[in-house]
Amino acid sequence: MSDSSHHVAVLLEEALAALEVKPDGVYVDATFGRGGHAQAILARLGTAGRLVAFDKDPAAIEAARALTDPRLRVIHAGFAQMQQMLSAAGVVKVDGVLLDLGVSSPQLNDAARGFSFRKSGPLDMRMDTTRGRTAAEWLATVNERELAEAIAEYGEERFAKQVARAIVAARERGPIDTTRLLSQVVAEAIPTREPGQDPATRTFQAIRIYINQELEELSLALPQCVELLAPGGRLVVISFHSLEDRIVKRFIRSEARPDKFPAKFPIKAADLPQPRLLPVGKAVHPSARECAANPRARSAVMRVAERTGAAV
Repeated sequence: MSDSSHHVAVLLEEALAALEVKPDGVYVDATFGRGGHAQAILARLGTAGRLVAFDKDPAAIEAARALTDPRLRVIHAGFAQMQQMLSAAGVVKVDGVLLDLGVSSPQLNDAARGFSFRKSGPLDMRMDTTRGRTAAEWLATVNERELAEAIAEYGEERFAKQVARAIVAARERGPIDTTRLLSQVVAEAIPTREPGQDPATRTFQAIRIYINQELEELSLALPQCVELLAPGGRLVVISFHSLEDRIVKRFIRSEARPDKFPAKFPIKAADLPQPRLLPVGKAVHPSARECAANPRARSAVMRVAERTGAAV
């Protein structure tokens, strides 16, 4: 396996323990990547077990289809289409769903994908290279205000207005169609640098999230997970930045809260509607050993919830 295709699954053992894989269970790996989590789940399934793997990335789908395991079904789609695709495949309920969010090492390491400011390549940034606008195409037409808002919201960049202004000015001199050119424009626009962080980090993150609608897709997928999970089934989500984790944390909290009734409403505590999810433990972070072996694991946060028997 080449370095460009190698990916180390983050929080692997912790995620497997959280899923509580049953030999005859049905599971969903909503972000196959290069199959680290998927292969570990398959290793714990019996002959009657099933795993459905989703991914938007054609390269990930190619890697998934190379696994000749009859228990594995591969679907080329984003996890926002999970419920629709599973229904079409005859899957109504599952025993666990794993979402490993963000960009994978193979995507970052492949200069042709345009995700990394550390490698010079075409400014693409699409998770699914078969559809949608590239980052270069979006930057060529987006207005300055909208661009600044995206960089501020998705990148949490305090110099978003300066960066947006610099990008708009630079594109008048020629197209911004490579990662190197974009990183240079951003670096020149930011007056101070955060220690240990490239000035382009937040802008690249923001553009990638916007192009792939990552937060919107996550918000659409989480309710589907709840509806798909059988009672006792587990939802396991690994996120890599605060925006994702905030969405997951708030969703689990809202689903773990029973319906509210007006004060003095005549209903017994035992008769209160049961929440649909119960949080399992606290947020899990990678160990110091894992972070030392895989620096990209440092920002990972895993949250787990279990489906109750409450009606959807």
